[in-house]
Amino acid sequence: MMTIRNLQKRDEVKMLVLDQLVPEKHMVRKLDKYIDLSYIYEMVSDSYCDNNGRPSVDPVVLVKIAIIKKIFGISSLRKTLDEIKVNVAYRWYIGYGIDEPVPHFTTYIKNYARIFGDNELFGDFFERVLGMCIGHKLINPEAIFIDATHVKASANKNKYTKEQIKASAKYYQDELEDEINEMRKELGKAPLKKKEPEFKEVTVSKTDPDSGMFFKSEKERCFAYSAHTACDERGFVVGIEVTAGNVHDSVMTKALVDQDCNRLGKPEYVIMDAGYRTAANAKMLASKEIQAVLPYKRIRTQEGMLSKREFLYDEYYDWYICPQNEVLTLKTIDREGYKHYKSSSEKCKSCPLLTSCTRDKKGIKTITRHLWQDYLDETDHFRLTNDGKMLYQARKETIERAFADVKENHSMRYTRLKGRRKVTQEVFLTFACLNLKKMIKMFEKKGLSPYFFTPFLILLRKFYAKNRKNPLFRKEKVGFSALWLSLLERAFLLHEATRSID
Repeated sequence: MMTIRNLQKRDEVKMLVLDQLVPEKHMVRKLDKYIDLSYIYEMVSDSYCDNNGRPSVDPVVLVKIAIIKKIFGISSLRKTLDEIKVNVAYRWYIGYGIDEPVPHFTTYIKNYARIFGDNELFGDFFERVLGMCIGHKLINPEAIFIDATHVKASANKNKYTKEQIKASAKYYQDELEDEINEMRKELGKAPLKKKEPEFKEVTVSKTDPDSGMFFKSEKERCFAYSAHTACDERGFVVGIEVTAGNVHDSVMTKALVDQDCNRLGKPEYVIMDAGYRTAANAKMLASKEIQAVLPYKRIRTQEGMLSKREFLYDEYYDWYICPQNEVLTLKTIDREGYKHYKSSSEKCKSCPLLTSCTRDKKGIKTITRHLWQDYLDETDHFRLTNDGKMLYQARKETIERAFADVKENHSMRYTRLKGRRKVTQEVFLTFACLNLKKMIKMFEKKGLSPYFFTPFLILLRKFYAKNRKNPLFRKEKVGFSALWLSLLERAFLLHEATRSID
């Protein structure tokens, strides 16, 4: 039942300007202020004709509608267009009057496919937003965090075929084989023959063949895409690679690091989780003079058996020493780069620890060690330092926070699109909107003078540099000073950045 007031207001007629109906602090006003999309006209100039044919939808309008969908986390394009019909702020942003008809869903799709079908539109948009962030010094390139998240594909998990495909070569394969053959030559063994192309069986979706089967658990599986991502300490995304969901995380490390080096310069630290903990990645980063920060991994050992850590590795002689002070010498190296150290069966026969040492029928203990294991050992040493612990702890506040944001607020838990190219463009748009939102928030935080902080920061920095190695400084009472130092430094950098905008 409607009240008298409701009925009166429904029939009320007023003269209003559309601009008056949009709040001053609404996100669309900030988008309009800081993002210039006029470059799109030049990009698609070949697709339009001024004096021939039926008038088409403005290309900037097409892009703005897509930005509205992602910025405000609307689940589908149909729903986005329905929201624009009744939301005056959205109408104001795309330049439509209050009574002007909004493009139909099918009209939007056809125009978008015709105009932007072959263009890397949102990849370019991501680069432009990132360039603005870099230009205003909002991004700190010192530490880069790398991880991957899965985007559920629009594909039925029960409709698939099994296919044999050629396994792709790893980026380090040639270098590894050369070092293996050199070591085999030193051991008096024949070099390895060129490996025949390997084939592996994969599950291919009938609906979206570009996606890959992703196993969330032993019982839960789905077709998905992997968005391999790199971000800085403030959560700005600086690198993206999209692959099928069955591509392992560690394979994409080099591609992301190369992107970061090209865009931001060489970082000092690269922080990754256990999925990236491989000897090849550790060596690759070490060759670039970048410190890898990887999780400390415990060696799995069968119950009642001696752990590998109880065998001492002698780097000088390149052998292992067992708990009974016997030597395990290097015998061979396999195609995967693992060196095999074996004990003497004659000496092991009378060993009191034989039953808990090996279950080999001949009584020979074998220990494997990767050719590049030294690089992993160096990362383990750094991981256990105070700096390593602090950097790895920041993962959940940076890259994990970025993933949570795009999934919860920008509808990236799943995709309605099919094909790797389309999904890649959608991921670029999502992370571009994430960077854009962060950038706008920083631009809007003004009011404090950076000159007020300068002398105080200098004093705090001197105090921190003098006392950072003191164990007492890391206690809770004194840690408060370090916290304030970090906060004030961030405030100073922020205001320096915002000053450059004006």
